[in-house]
Amino acid sequence: MRNRPGFLIALGIIIVIGLIFLGAKYGPGILDNNQPSPPVAGVDPSPTDPGDKLPPASPVDPEPEEPNPPAQEPEKPEAPDPGSLSNKKMGWSFTRNSEHQVPGIPAAARVITNYGGMYVGDTSRKVVYLTFDNGYENGYTAPILDALASNQVVASFFVTESYINKNPELVKRMVAEGHAVCNHTSTHPSLPDVSDARIESEIRKTEEAFRKVTGTQMAPYLRPPAGEFSERTVALTQQLGYSSVFWSIAFKDWDVNDQPGADYSYNHVMTNVHPGAIILLHAVSSSNAGALDRILKDLKAEGYEFSPLP
Repeated sequence: MRNRPGFLIALGIIIVIGLIFLGAKYGPGILDNNQPSPPVAGVDPSPTDPGDKLPPASPVDPEPEEPNPPAQEPEKPEAPDPGSLSNKKMGWSFTRNSEHQVPGIPAAARVITNYGGMYVGDTSRKVVYLTFDNGYENGYTAPILDALASNQVVASFFVTESYINKNPELVKRMVAEGHAVCNHTSTHPSLPDVSDARIESEIRKTEEAFRKVTGTQMAPYLRPPAGEFSERTVALTQQLGYSSVFWSIAFKDWDVNDQPGADYSYNHVMTNVHPGAIILLHAVSSSNAGALDRILKDLKAEGYEFSPLP
């Protein structure tokens, strides 16, 4: 067939024209298999379809963990209103023994420990706490301080406001030599007999007088005048920042006109001493001043240590 090439050329032209016609009608997608499928109306194309090349996801910081909240301290019970407590007056008393054991006290008196009060210290070892009451000066505080210094013993002095104002040099010496100066109120009233406001005034006036003389804060211990107290007064004392301090060794040494003598003072302390004893001596006593050096030396010889109030 001599006309076969011409026939093939004509057929090719017809096929091309047909394909051009179909492309114009149905769009270019039919010719380009690499084009994505046209989107369906109303539906967003999914970014996770196979073949899509999305940029790598940005790293996301993990949510910070909540730190463990600090342990909450148990709420302290609200301090009782002293005015709601019993104001029955009690006088401090105890029952001595000859076995060098802690003396007994009335059951009602144990209320003092409910409000931070004390009458003994550490009873597990041979330690004693030496305390002096200074309501006024009778000429014996300097010799008492001399005996304490020579034996290297520290003590606690309970002083009134008037004592501080009248004897500033002695008070300064107490501080300089390492003794604790504590509160014995301003005018020495029986605390159950006066109001809450009066008790606070008695305490604050004394500590302010001490601050003016020494420039320091008074030690946070109060000795109730005459050892008279009630639940109300020991609770109020604690709320005012003080511990009520009583004693487990004492005798009638405050009457300057009825002094039993140095031997009596010495024998009384040595007979009744016990581990943890809080010893009360009055600084107006000539008997105590005369006996103190022997007391200090012989208590040490028996293995006792002297400590500040706990």
